[in-house]
Amino acid sequence: MESITSLLAKPYIKALIVIVVSVIAAKLTDWIFTRIFGRIVKRTKTTLDDQILDLLHKPIFYSILLIGLNISVSLIKIPDTIQYLIVGFLKTLAVLIWSAAVLKLITVALNWFSKKEKVLRVIQKQTIPLFDNLGKIFIVIGASYFILLAWDVNITAWLASAGIVGIAIGFAAKDTLANLFAGLFIMVDAPYKIGDFINLGTGERGRVTEIGIRSTRILTRDDIEITIPNSVIANAKIVNESGGPYEKQRVRVTVGVAYGSDIDKVREVLMDVAISNENVHKDPEPRVRFRKFGESELVFQLLCWIEEPVLRGRVIDQLNTEIYHRFSRENIVIPFPQRTVHIVNAAKE
Repeated sequence: MESITSLLAKPYIKALIVIVVSVIAAKLTDWIFTRIFGRIVKRTKTTLDDQILDLLHKPIFYSILLIGLNISVSLIKIPDTIQYLIVGFLKTLAVLIWSAAVLKLITVALNWFSKKEKVLRVIQKQTIPLFDNLGKIFIVIGASYFILLAWDVNITAWLASAGIVGIAIGFAAKDTLANLFAGLFIMVDAPYKIGDFINLGTGERGRVTEIGIRSTRILTRDDIEITIPNSVIANAKIVNESGGPYEKQRVRVTVGVAYGSDIDKVREVLMDVAISNENVHKDPEPRVRFRKFGESELVFQLLCWIEEPVLRGRVIDQLNTEIYHRFSRENIVIPFPQRTVHIVNAAKE
């Protein structure tokens, strides 16, 4: 019994026991993750937790092994320099293993959230490269920080220098950063989407073809593509003609008729013109409003709905043309302003 006790008291035996225990603990933990937790996550509807579990069980397995190796090294009487190198290497290896796992985890999470735009609107297919690159930058910075700590390197001066450089870069790229943050806010707030017809307070109107991090592109009715910085759009008034519960749009055609006209006949003609147009919706049905008594005309307005904003100009042209022809056939007079000019003969005075 004493021989066994004395044998276990030897540093190398203790180190070997720690290594064996760490291997058993790593295997047991890996079994728990893959079997027990694996069965639990398979019962859920989402696949995200399955992918996270698959990514995490290996780093946890290797971390337990590295902890056991670190403890075993501290039990063995070896020179401080060699122990410093071994411990620093083990810590560096742990940092690299977890950095790779977190990098893969970010990629998986971004791909999953990009398919669930209602959960996080800011994460979309076009923003994945941005967040992926930002994730890589933070992982590299974090990994470098912990690796330096593993080797007992004083990083206070480095952090101060990095802060100064960051401030300088921020001032130099303030316009780019303004567009970047504006683009993120636009994607989160979602005032418009690709395919919508928008009017900006700066005068641009067209269909949105691309929403990027730096700018938004719209295609005008003249097939001219305009690229607008997101910082400009963020501070502009936006009228989304395709917004609302559906893309239908109501158009108004205002027309004046002479005093003494049969207003019931005018209503009938205007309704018939709208109903007979194939681009005008029957539900909601068109309507005619007698708006006001003008100086030389009775003002009517035809209200009807069209399928999408792009048809507005075409439909108004068709309605105006047909109204003019029908009024001519029905002898409905469209008045125009008339003025009587009196010329005074100054010589007679």
